[in-house]
Amino acid sequence: MNNALRVLVVDDEADMRELLGMYLGKEFYHVLYAENGDEALDTLYMNEVDLIILDVMMPEMDGFTACKKIREKYMIPILMLTAKSDEWDKVRGLKLGADDYVMKPFSPKELLARVEALLRRSKQAFFDVLSHSGITVQKSARQVEVNGERINLARREYDLLLFLMEHEGQVFSREQLHDVIWGLDTEKGSYRTVDTHVKTLRFKLKEAGDHIKTVWGIGYKFERNEA
Repeated sequence: MNNALRVLVVDDEADMRELLGMYLGKEFYHVLYAENGDEALDTLYMNEVDLIILDVMMPEMDGFTACKKIREKYMIPILMLTAKSDEWDKVRGLKLGADDYVMKPFSPKELLARVEALLRRSKQAFFDVLSHSGITVQKSARQVEVNGERINLARREYDLLLFLMEHEGQVFSREQLHDVIWGLDTEKGSYRTVDTHVKTLRFKLKEAGDHIKTVWGIGYKFERNEA
């Protein structure tokens, strides 16, 4: 079960959450639940999620608002559920960042087929986009966003961030980082240049810069903060 793909079901109706959980569980997905948009955001902060099934009609925070807020921080595939047949609702959801739509009542086979298709597309895009802790790196474009806001990084700053994120939790010395980012054949000089780039990188990342941890006496690592 630990290796199962995680699907977050967001719906204010307990019966619908149970029904979706049953369908997904039979296909060996690990299912997480949220009753509203706020709970969904809390769950995403605490857990790794591969796909979100998001109901449109919810009290307090509807699915459209929840979709927009999720998209500000996460690139996770979103499948929206709606009981409405209005085409404008579908267009609105897609414009806000939803990846697909399913109408209620739905066929379990159709729902699962759409889930599988979205996960397949997400897996294909995985190697180009690295996203967690509010930081999204699009490798092919060398672009970085923090909570949906584009930030400009110098070449070495970008390389340093990407390397640390790709090796999350691993501790690297200044010497190791210098050799990887600046190259073995470059003049070593002072390894303090690594400290300088880390300081600038943290500043540009703002609050997300806290994920770059100093390991005193050794070097640095990228790590999710404890909730």
